[in-house]
Amino acid sequence: MPAFIAVVDYGRGNLRSVAKALEAVGLRVRVTQSIRVIEDATALVVPGQGAFDDCMTTLRDLGLLSAIQRSVEAGKPYLGICIGLQILYTESEEHGRHEGLGFIPGRVVRFPEPLTDAAGNRLKVPHMGWNQVSQASLDTPLWRDIPDGSFFYFVHSYYGIPENKNHVAGWTDYGIPFASAVHRDNLFAVQFHPEKSQKVGLTLLKNFGRWVGKEVFTT
Repeated sequence: MPAFIAVVDYGRGNLRSVAKALEAVGLRVRVTQSIRVIEDATALVVPGQGAFDDCMTTLRDLGLLSAIQRSVEAGKPYLGICIGLQILYTESEEHGRHEGLGFIPGRVVRFPEPLTDAAGNRLKVPHMGWNQVSQASLDTPLWRDIPDGSFFYFVHSYYGIPENKNHVAGWTDYGIPFASAVHRDNLFAVQFHPEKSQKVGLTLLKNFGRWVGKEVFTT
């Protein structure tokens, strides 16, 4: 069986857009709800939008949560997008306290309100639109060929606070600085949407494929 990247389908987010973006940069992809396919995959991409607890509950009910945990613990490369980032944290405060996977020690919190920029202008929540990402670690493989300070597309009201700053791969400022990308061992995850971020987003997805290995490319 040729190597491939599994895009985990749990009914949340624009899965097809993510899959098409991965395919556009030459990666072999399967969108799946199958535990067996996730176990057979060379790497995982977990996208998603919506409430933290709802996503965790759905993944658990489908049996996918334990499959993701086993894959990560086995060292498979993992790319999380939006909620796919947030579920890596220890817990979330969205709609109460809810437990996450705990691979990134820390918690997910809501942007405080009122929220203002440096000039005192009111900022809306959710944080929606283009914003810059400052690379905390310039040698992180997924930043290859992406200029520091590049703009990516965001849509979110909650953000993660890692306990270990060494896990932060990128910072973004929206009234307050927050970790917009994290990296630990075989995990890389982003709060923004690379599939909506034009050239730099596609470059990041291609870099994920390079990180996984040339065998996941179709040519």
